[in-house]
Amino acid sequence: MPRNWTISTGFLGCKHLNLALTERGRSDVAYRLLAKEDYPSWLFPVKNGATTMWERWDGWTPKGGFQTPQMNSFNHYAFGAIGEWMYSAIAGIDAEAPGFKKIRLSPVPGGGLTHAAGQLETPYGPTACRWQVDGERFSMSVTVPPNTTATVRIPARSAEDVTEGGGPLGSAKGLSNIRTEDGAVVCQVVSGSYEFSMSLGRSS
Repeated sequence: MPRNWTISTGFLGCKHLNLALTERGRSDVAYRLLAKEDYPSWLFPVKNGATTMWERWDGWTPKGGFQTPQMNSFNHYAFGAIGEWMYSAIAGIDAEAPGFKKIRLSPVPGGGLTHAAGQLETPYGPTACRWQVDGERFSMSVTVPPNTTATVRIPARSAEDVTEGGGPLGSAKGLSNIRTEDGAVVCQVVSGSYEFSMSLGRSS
């Protein structure tokens, strides 16, 4: 990786970087890029007091100070933003159909994180996903609003490794089309709240 794991794209391509890495099974690289604090990186502005996305990587640097005011917004949701990847991959919430009529709940744990949670207000109500790693156990809670369905993706190798509400996955109400897909257990769920759990030792 060039530039010592700092960002080496322009803003137009940067929006897609971590999304593409995760889609291709390299979430380890995506998390490593996110965690970098050196210039240029997403956490460089945060480390230097930013609470909003800058328009440009070098809006301010210790060596050069402030960039030209003609193009130097410090509250600028740009193509360089990382938020879409954070809520779709870390929190695991994304749309499978316009307006979140169909939802995808597919968190991608990594980067040394032990837990994450997110909630999104959709036209049908709140959609939520929370996951936690506690020793050898992985747990995942999801909420699917009324009049919608969701595809849930659980990072397990076999459905036999996963429970829902403390019971076997295959006996859980509201679940259908349980299958293994690309190293994960996938199922369809109707509206409601679900509690998934698995042993990391059994799936390693």
